[in-house]
Amino acid sequence: MRVNRAWLGLVVLMLPTLLVAMDMTALLLALPRLSADLGATNVQQLWISDSYGFMVAGMVITMGTLGDRIGRRRLLMIGGAAFAVLSVVAAFAADPLTLIVARALLGVAGATLAPSTLALITNMFRDERQRGQAIAIWATCQFTGGALGPVLAGFLLQHFWWGSVFLVAVPAMALLLLAGPVLLPEYRSDRAGRLDLAGVGLSLVAVLLMVYGIKQLTVESEPARSAVALVVGAAIGFLFVRRQLRLETPLLDLRLLRNRPFTAVLVALVFAGVAMAGTGLLVTQYLQSVLGHSPFASAVLFAPMGLGVAVGTMAAPALGRRMKQTTAIAGGLVGSALGSLLLVGVGVGGASALPLVMIGIAVLALGTGPLFALGTGLVVGSVPPERAGSAASMSETGNYFGGSLGFALLGVVAAVVYRSRMDGTSDSLAGAVAAGERLPAGQGTELLHTAREAFTVGLHVTGVVAAVIFAGLAVLILTMRPATRTTPAVLPDYESTRS
Repeated sequence: MRVNRAWLGLVVLMLPTLLVAMDMTALLLALPRLSADLGATNVQQLWISDSYGFMVAGMVITMGTLGDRIGRRRLLMIGGAAFAVLSVVAAFAADPLTLIVARALLGVAGATLAPSTLALITNMFRDERQRGQAIAIWATCQFTGGALGPVLAGFLLQHFWWGSVFLVAVPAMALLLLAGPVLLPEYRSDRAGRLDLAGVGLSLVAVLLMVYGIKQLTVESEPARSAVALVVGAAIGFLFVRRQLRLETPLLDLRLLRNRPFTAVLVALVFAGVAMAGTGLLVTQYLQSVLGHSPFASAVLFAPMGLGVAVGTMAAPALGRRMKQTTAIAGGLVGSALGSLLLVGVGVGGASALPLVMIGIAVLALGTGPLFALGTGLVVGSVPPERAGSAASMSETGNYFGGSLGFALLGVVAAVVYRSRMDGTSDSLAGAVAAGERLPAGQGTELLHTAREAFTVGLHVTGVVAAVIFAGLAVLILTMRPATRTTPAVLPDYESTRS
């Protein structure tokens, strides 16, 4: 009965994990329609799109540690209830400001869900093998949600109004609130101490400024704003780190970084996120602007990337039983490097272009599965249970930073390649498409063909950079020592924690 209840509890935890990931990507297709209905300006559209991710990234550190203090199940229930209510507010927003505020608060609620679910898994599954399987399922939900978000949004937008994209979360969160108190254990640290409110403020401001600065790197006209945000964010981050190292019960236990396997996996998660996000950005634009597919068709064709990670994470526990976990992770990353190199062979068109790019992103994503499943298991498994929330929040923060860095840095690399190939005559492929419509037919066709070739070269360069990153991470993982607990970490009995 214990095992059955634990697995049923995992099903409940899959709901918020899936929905938070879907909410990160589902709005991409709904944004044009809701912007037209609400009369949102370009700046307001950016805030509608980014406010959710900003707040998730900025608050996940606080929420991961807060769950250790007040109870992980309690925080999950609070976050789930808030997510449901705010989803309704967002769905029926009457103006852009209301939607921006609702999306930002949804981000705060979303930040409670991911670290709470991962930390609870460590309490529900005492057996290492079962815990590994549960973490693999958890990771699968994250990436499946990201892949299915645009597809589901496209389906809903064909049959309903844009608010339906938000309302999907309501019945799932209602089920979480009903089943959670029955199936999920409660856990809190006995050595929690007071919440470091100053640390909360410093971490939030530092992360928001850093993520904002990274995103602004892609805006060539505003390099000064990006530099100021990054410098100020780094300075505040330094103050946060200094404060945490001096506190007896810090908001974020940075002493965990003394564990070499823990640190190596965090580094790998960040840079794998860089490679995947940057590649994903270029591939989605390639599908739309070079091959000419619609946004919804591009979302469907891009699904193999998310589904590839899902298959890789589900297969990871079986690989981990047949070989060393570090070998499985490194082998998968080598596969990701090979998948990235397949993108170098993609052309501007032709019968082989679409199959090659789909195979490339599928192999790339498949290879990262062991890192996200086994690597996350190494992170939470290398710390005692009372630190699981803090470890989970560090893992999630690494993922968000990696994604932001990938969009910004590899996006800038591709833009530089594009402009150099165009000899300064065009700044972007979208600009070339717009310019081509104003030119005579022959000149417009020639400009568009040249621009597509230049963009494809940028995709080739991105594939090579991603391959180098994955290969380097494989070497890093192979050189790390197996994870060991620095202190005894006896997981509490599941039945005794259901209070």
